[in-house]
Amino acid sequence: MAKYPHAEIEAKWQERWARDGLMRCDLSKTDRKYYCLMMFPYPSGELHVGHGRNYVIGDSLARFKKMEGHEVLAPMGWDAFGLPAENAAIQRDIHPATWTRDNIARMKQQFYHWGVVYDWEREVASCEPEYYRWTQWLFLELYRAGLAYRKAASVNWCPKDKTVLANEQVVDGRCERCGTEIEERHLDQWFFRITEFADALLDDLGTLADWPERVITMQKNWIDRSEGVEIEFEIQGASHSVNVFTTRPDTIFGATFLVLSPNHPLVESLIAGSGREAELRSVISRWTAERLSGKARSEPGKEGVFLDAHAVNPMTHEPVPVYMAPYVLMEYGSGAIMAVPAHDQRDFEFATRYGLPIREVVRPSSGATELPTSSYAGDGSLINSGPFDGLSQKEAFAKIAAELEKAGKGKRRVHYRLRDWLISRQRYWGAPIPMIHCPKCGVVPVPDDQLPVRLPDDVDFRPRGDGKSPLATSDAFRVVKCPRCGGAAERDTDTMDTFVDSSWYFMRYLSPRDDRAAFRKDLCDAWLPVDQYIGGVEHAILHLLYARFIVKFLHSRGRVSFSEPFARLFTQGMVCKNGVKMSKSKGNVVPPDTIITPMGADTMRLYILFCGPPERDTEWNDEAVEGCYRFLNRVWRHYEANAHALARPFGEAVDYATLDDVQRALFRKTHQTIARVVADRPRAALDAAGGAGVSHHLGNGGVQRLDDPPAGARRGTAPDDRDGRLRGALPGRRDAALPAPGGAVRLSGGCAGRPFDRRAPGARRKGGGAVLPRDRVGRDHDVGLHHRGRRIGRLRGVCEPARVEHQGGHADCLPSTSRHVVLLPESYRPCAASRAVVDLKTGVPDAGSVSRGIRTFASG
Repeated sequence: MAKYPHAEIEAKWQERWARDGLMRCDLSKTDRKYYCLMMFPYPSGELHVGHGRNYVIGDSLARFKKMEGHEVLAPMGWDAFGLPAENAAIQRDIHPATWTRDNIARMKQQFYHWGVVYDWEREVASCEPEYYRWTQWLFLELYRAGLAYRKAASVNWCPKDKTVLANEQVVDGRCERCGTEIEERHLDQWFFRITEFADALLDDLGTLADWPERVITMQKNWIDRSEGVEIEFEIQGASHSVNVFTTRPDTIFGATFLVLSPNHPLVESLIAGSGREAELRSVISRWTAERLSGKARSEPGKEGVFLDAHAVNPMTHEPVPVYMAPYVLMEYGSGAIMAVPAHDQRDFEFATRYGLPIREVVRPSSGATELPTSSYAGDGSLINSGPFDGLSQKEAFAKIAAELEKAGKGKRRVHYRLRDWLISRQRYWGAPIPMIHCPKCGVVPVPDDQLPVRLPDDVDFRPRGDGKSPLATSDAFRVVKCPRCGGAAERDTDTMDTFVDSSWYFMRYLSPRDDRAAFRKDLCDAWLPVDQYIGGVEHAILHLLYARFIVKFLHSRGRVSFSEPFARLFTQGMVCKNGVKMSKSKGNVVPPDTIITPMGADTMRLYILFCGPPERDTEWNDEAVEGCYRFLNRVWRHYEANAHALARPFGEAVDYATLDDVQRALFRKTHQTIARVVADRPRAALDAAGGAGVSHHLGNGGVQRLDDPPAGARRGTAPDDRDGRLRGALPGRRDAALPAPGGAVRLSGGCAGRPFDRRAPGARRKGGGAVLPRDRVGRDHDVGLHHRGRRIGRLRGVCEPARVEHQGGHADCLPSTSRHVVLLPESYRPCAASRAVVDLKTGVPDAGSVSRGIRTFASG
């Protein structure tokens, strides 16, 4: 028989899907609506197979929901502005607009050949004026609400990308895009007041029941709400005072010194005139360099410097020394702490190093503490705290806070780690900020009817590095008239962070050609929040937090009726090769054409769906890809041999009474498979384990009848067929070839949790092959192997399967030269555990054979 003609069949269906608009959505049908959305991709280069995991999973889910009868909205667009596309264009000396649009055309072609189908009538690209006009409108809406503002600030500067970065875009002191160590600069910048919605962003995480717990935790930690008291400490002999935020005002009687951040505004005034200016500024410069390099994060030392000043404890009225130290950050609280070394380990280490007093003020109920060797941070009652002795921490918090407020020395506050979103970028390729600077009127917004402020094409787009955007060099762009007074003025030359573009695109898909509004409220209220959002966990803080903020802002203004953009979130794992994530910079990408041309798009799609649990990272396996191709050829052979039976008109009922035993078995298996797929929804298309089980069900139904053995097959032999795959060892086959003694054994991570080691308590054997639970793997075994009641061998010694926890696989994933075979008796019931094949002679596992409930065959 001929091999599966993938090129002919795939071209036929791809053309038909495009012609018929397979995923064209009727938004008026909302009774069973389903919004399935993949994250906005960057068109910064050609897609590789690692990208395919996101899109193939999403496409499979959209098709599944459509077959269930839902009206499915599955659009696609392009997050086309930003540094990735711009840097790639600069490297090639191509205009970013040309580079981006060429990439979009290429990526659309790749989607087409992958068989990934979208409603292309809703396509948007953030670099087009028809889109960024409304991004600018959104900026102005925030400005009119007092949530967009400009201020001079100490900012993160990437010297390679020559632009400012938000705090969220700095990872361990480095640019999250290019990895360059950041610098600190002081510039006038635009911010969005995301902190205005900090409580809602935090509290509403509790409503997102269908989000990964990992993402929820990351957002909680980033927002980090703390309730406490802001306490004023006066500086002796000066007009200055220091405001300290603490979540433990009950320990104030144990505060024996203050520590300021090196960036605290009071530090400069304390240094000036101290006679140690050069020394102290040198120390601050060194600490700043360490912080920006990330060293302070990975090696948080407790070095500090005394500032020759004392503050007054407002409760004890004692003078306490004032230090500065790099472990205190301006980004949290007020940039100053009251140090209580008896009850905070950082303060304890600092006090021990510099010989500062340690005063215990909280005693545990047991009466035992670890002082003086370490601090005690647990619960207890107050001691050494004057009139508050004997109170619990909770009681003391309330009473001491009230006393401080009464004396005018404190106020209850809520603080957040979250900082306002810095959105200014000193780069060319982005949406221009729609503001005008007038010497008479100040900063003036561009009127709505003058939007969009178009990005000019005739500008040298290379970054300048002087803190200004390349747009500052264009007089045609920069010089304008003030919309208020008509006088000479200048446009703002910064562009917006690309995350502004992607914070609202899911609403634009519903009315992508509307030139009167950014989105239609009626459509958004009917179709949002998104039913299933799919994308990488790397956006857990950046994109997802910003999109939630924008939706909450629009909700607060009555623009939409929902307050969360994504009801259900799935974060797929990365595809790795040679142990690291696929990327062009690592040189480990697999171009899709190297698979699609010789083996077809379905081979790639099948591998992506079955290479392992979709939420986990997976290692690319070329042999497993070939196994998928062999599987498709096997299905094609079955089809060709039974085309007459499959030609029944659609919808015609099957007369069960007329079927023979094998046909009935296949009929039952078909309906069991359908039932399993439906029962597993809505995770069915996202669960590789479920998908693997479905393949096992499908494989067991018709294979036994349709895959006839070659002539001469006999017990103890394993002749190959045209694909080099073992014929024989098929469950329920009287004429099947069985493996000779010493062939191979299937090991399992556990089936129903029952041990099958013969020497283990309660051991038993099941059908053919030995099955070992996870807790027996790696131990010494002595297991007899049987098939259909006949003893065929014995396994002795220690066997350790490879990659049991992480590597998935496919049915025919063993090379034709393998000496292994998996025995799968008809009575076997698959479980979700991973399995591996082990050579009985050597006890060495075959790394390419790890599978999830799928029948695996190879030549003997």
